[in-house]
Amino acid sequence: MAATDEGSQPTIEHPLLEPDLLERRLYQLKLAGTAANDHTLVCLPTGLGKTTVSLLVTARRLDEVGGKSLMLAPTKPLVSQHADFYREALRIPDEEIVVFTGDVSPDDRAALWEDARIVMATPQVIENDLVGGRISLSDVTHLTFDECHRATGDYAYNYIAERYHEDARDPLVTGMSASPGGDEEAILEVCENLGIREVEVMTEEDADVAEFTHDTDVEWERIELPEEVLEIRDALNEVIRDRLEKLKELGVAKSTQPDQSQTDLNRMRAELQTLINNDQSEGYKGMSVHAEVMKLRQAVTLVETQSVEAVRRYFERQRNQARTSGASKASQRLVSDPRVREAMRKAESFDELHPKYRKTRMLLAETLGLEGGERVIVFTESRDTAEALTDFLSESFDAERFVGQGDREGSDGMTQTQQQAVLDRFRAGEFEVLVSTSVAEEGLDVPEVDLVLFYEPVPTAIRSIQRKGRTGRQSEGRVVVLMAEDTRDEAYFWISRRREKEMESELRDLKGMADDLEEELDDAQRSLDAFESGAKVNAGGGESKEGNGTSSGSGGVRSRPGLDDFAGDADGAEAEDVETHDPHAEGDAVEIVADQREMDANIARDLSRRDGIEIRLETLDVGDYVCSDRVVVERKSVADFVDSLVGGERSVFEQVGAMARGYSRPVVIVEGEGLYEQRDVHPNAVRGALSSLAVDFGASVLRTESEEDTTELLAVIARREQETADREVSVHGEKGAKTLGEQQEYVVSSIAEIGPVTARSLLDEFGSVEAVMTASEGELQDADGVGTVTAERIREVVGSEYTGTK
Repeated sequence: MAATDEGSQPTIEHPLLEPDLLERRLYQLKLAGTAANDHTLVCLPTGLGKTTVSLLVTARRLDEVGGKSLMLAPTKPLVSQHADFYREALRIPDEEIVVFTGDVSPDDRAALWEDARIVMATPQVIENDLVGGRISLSDVTHLTFDECHRATGDYAYNYIAERYHEDARDPLVTGMSASPGGDEEAILEVCENLGIREVEVMTEEDADVAEFTHDTDVEWERIELPEEVLEIRDALNEVIRDRLEKLKELGVAKSTQPDQSQTDLNRMRAELQTLINNDQSEGYKGMSVHAEVMKLRQAVTLVETQSVEAVRRYFERQRNQARTSGASKASQRLVSDPRVREAMRKAESFDELHPKYRKTRMLLAETLGLEGGERVIVFTESRDTAEALTDFLSESFDAERFVGQGDREGSDGMTQTQQQAVLDRFRAGEFEVLVSTSVAEEGLDVPEVDLVLFYEPVPTAIRSIQRKGRTGRQSEGRVVVLMAEDTRDEAYFWISRRREKEMESELRDLKGMADDLEEELDDAQRSLDAFESGAKVNAGGGESKEGNGTSSGSGGVRSRPGLDDFAGDADGAEAEDVETHDPHAEGDAVEIVADQREMDANIARDLSRRDGIEIRLETLDVGDYVCSDRVVVERKSVADFVDSLVGGERSVFEQVGAMARGYSRPVVIVEGEGLYEQRDVHPNAVRGALSSLAVDFGASVLRTESEEDTTELLAVIARREQETADREVSVHGEKGAKTLGEQQEYVVSSIAEIGPVTARSLLDEFGSVEAVMTASEGELQDADGVGTVTAERIREVVGSEYTGTK
């Protein structure tokens, strides 16, 4: 396909766009026109300007509607890239285009949000800020989900989209992806999760798009592995057969062939977990053997598809893990097996050049030397390979690595600043070869390259399409995939070919059935109209009812409440079909403080969705949830609860003891079923632990069936504490926040357990703690409520010689 001369293209003019900057492309304008009018999924091949489409919609919305724009992207480098592009293209002060990642503190994000017009963020940060009530989406008039194919399962995009449609006064969603899903069902799931009603698809076959693209043919280079490498693989496969034979004896493996599918391995693990749940020792033994099989398969994959150097590094990590005090039996057996040790020895003695290394160097020499190319990207699945390959290629070329941020044993990750610096140098032509792991796949705007080299086939169509998008934008480019013969590379090759053909066919079909798809989405998304008209289901419960048993005393509750008193604590589920409210109305809300680490569960998210409940996220010193100044809750699954009794860094008794020192009403929620069926712990031992928590530590131990049940219970506890008992919320507890008078009452009430009422009477009578302590028995009896027996006990405690605690 021939490209149109860029110099002859007119540019886009708009009050918020920098003049003479954005090339006028008809297909982008068409997509932006549709996306500006309804919630739209934009499908466009990588490199053809999905971000420009989103920017055009943002500029129009900010100009015509106002408010602010939010753009989400799955990685920090991608967020930074989008921010740079928007700052360059928009006539908006740079300080009003802000970046939200985990590197920005929550307090700073809350302050920046207020003044920002455009926010670029990772979804996890926005999810946490929404759950914690630090930001509101009410003024956001355009929300873009980049790489929106991720909007499945529990990914943060889904929660954010739900909150956006619920909270925003004038919402508009744009989803962007080069590959939204492998089939119609997957695409529909993404659309429904994001609240999308329109689907716009452009392919390279469209005339408006064709002039800006070039054909990119994929070349497959078959690599023959040397005999020494195959010997390492065969030795490891022999050990895998041996371990699978043990699993077959347990009845979970159907075959001992080492090339078992991942589906079969997952099935084995599920069957072993069932045995463990039934407290059968075979399950624990089998799970350890299964872990060994997975480790061995990883080693085989590395030696087959990566390099001997990669498997050598892997073996070294396994050796180090086996030496640690907490090493698993699987790791220890693995490195002690004579056949594995022999494979390690062969890997360490292999000093020849791996054929994939040789072929990579040859292809780079052709591209950068003979053909006069300027840039090459090499993609690999393994960080070990990326680092070793960078070292090897640096002997002949200017090469740098590009890896993720997480540190690993023997491998330091790259900070966001380092990643950005590498990309900037690559764009500027300061080096010619970028060796990258999968971190650079999704949308990073690395420049056009002359060659994209896949060190191994990619079995996922989405990732493969994204990688090929790095070349063939404005000029001819090559895509080469290295494939080791008679290895898993070949299996991945066929999987990749099949899935890519399915994706291409699906996009063509999607384009042809857009009208039918939109009609189906309209039926599924009717609830959006309810949000946009200001009517919303009341999921958080109504106000507490009058006459609910509150006494006239300060914060006091009637001593013998009935069921009617508790009815007002329900979350209003019975009224869901009839109650509506203004989603933007403000009023007093019940607050629950949740520990940041509890975000692994859905409880805080579910509570944050409820009307009348606000969630604040903090890193709590004790407990998982704070419901008032006296109630802190520790939540444990039944498995975690039993684990905390028999081991772990901190037992449940230590945790509850710390809770009791700060809060007078510590609560332990034990969640799930099968409490007396966990591990090999006798049921009476569990009952004894429950009794100790209640009697020795004064903790209330409550049982729930599920996360949903725990969510309901927390909502009820918080409502009773804050609405019925009129308590405040304090992450430091009531004991650390007492007034002077309360502390004086506390000291006196502790004498001979006389209680707070008598303590107040004594202080009213004598005026100070010191005077109470020095009063005689007769004087003490002058106080209301103090008789002879009480006066004697007080004098006995105050005046007796200390005898110790023995």
